[in-house]
Amino acid sequence: MGLNFDRSQINPLNSASPTTGGVVNLKKGQRVDLTKGNPNLDKIHVGLGWDVNDKVGEDFDLDASVFMVGANDKVIDTSYFVFFNNLQSPCGSVKHMGDNRTGAGDGDDEQIKIQLSKVPQNVQKIVFTVSIYEATRRGQNFGQVNNAYIRVVDETTNREIIRYDLTEEFSFEQSMIVGEIYRYNGEWKFSATGAGYVEEIDGLCRRYGVL
Repeated sequence: MGLNFDRSQINPLNSASPTTGGVVNLKKGQRVDLTKGNPNLDKIHVGLGWDVNDKVGEDFDLDASVFMVGANDKVIDTSYFVFFNNLQSPCGSVKHMGDNRTGAGDGDDEQIKIQLSKVPQNVQKIVFTVSIYEATRRGQNFGQVNNAYIRVVDETTNREIIRYDLTEEFSFEQSMIVGEIYRYNGEWKFSATGAGYVEEIDGLCRRYGVL
């Protein structure tokens, strides 16, 4: 699959407000069971949000992307890289709900919907990333972004079950692995990653075998 970063046909996302009640708040590096204590959990959405605290030159445009990787830590096929110009995995288990180019408003800036029972067995990990579009050309980085978070919501009950607020200080990073959902002993777990990279999205694409 060629990476097409033409934005002429991408879809906007309607923001949603976070829910409360029984949420597990994580810190960087922490992991938590996702399905072991929730045996009926199947349909979830992963919300990502952020605020820009210092606009320099052009407006910021942050993008959420998903890499569905196998045991070798590479995507099982390039079509399993889900982003604003490939909004759904071939199996239909992961759906990107569209690009929000401004990050304006409350609630999630972008959302990914997942049906865990439909994820192919050879997918061991679902990686959630955020990158700054054309960061190098625009002279932008995550040092100018704050209040970033990732949260997991049970679609059936609309209950937020996991939340990770990124409190780390970033300076030169242009992309970030925010969190991961991965298989462990027949169950799904969530890991709060919060790892920044100085490269744009193409660096993560090389890391996970898309390029």
